[in-house]
Amino acid sequence: MSEKVLIETSARHVHVSQEALETLFGKGAELTFKKALSQPGQFACVERVDVVGPKKTIPNVSILGPVRPATQVEVSLSDARTLGLAAPIRESGDVAGSAPCKLVGPAGEIEISEGVIVAKRHIHTTPEDAVKLGVSDKEIVGVKVETNGRSLVFGDVVVRVSEKFATAMHVDTDESNAAACSGEVYGEIVKF
Repeated sequence: MSEKVLIETSARHVHVSQEALETLFGKGAELTFKKALSQPGQFACVERVDVVGPKKTIPNVSILGPVRPATQVEVSLSDARTLGLAAPIRESGDVAGSAPCKLVGPAGEIEISEGVIVAKRHIHTTPEDAVKLGVSDKEIVGVKVETNGRSLVFGDVVVRVSEKFATAMHVDTDESNAAACSGEVYGEIVKF
């Protein structure tokens, strides 16, 4: 039997630069730790913002820390439609030419000319686990998920290998719902 990988649902969220944080929450603002996430050093914050698109606003969106060099908004395709945005499917950090939006916080607002993406489904893995899973960095694989009435194979899953990662696959809420993922769900790597 092949190794299985934990599948986690990554809900809509925002990563902010220090400059954006201070514009949205006031001079000298710092992110407030709420809870640790599965990836080492990453955390959900108390701070939240409204994401404003041409069509609608999604209020109260979680910010993830720590601060980043550039501000980025990760949404599902359903969220993008709700906002009225054509957000491309990209790996985190690949925001060149992506969708714009407005972010509104309690102390101010910012317009970002790019930065809204739908995160490409991906597996974070340590080098040791990559060997066990039989995958390599940047490889594109499938992941078979068996759930009650909604089993499927996710294609186009990019593998990201780093000693800084904890091994887990990330899908957005649309993808999680399509596979009826709830509770602890594991998938099996499929090579095409």
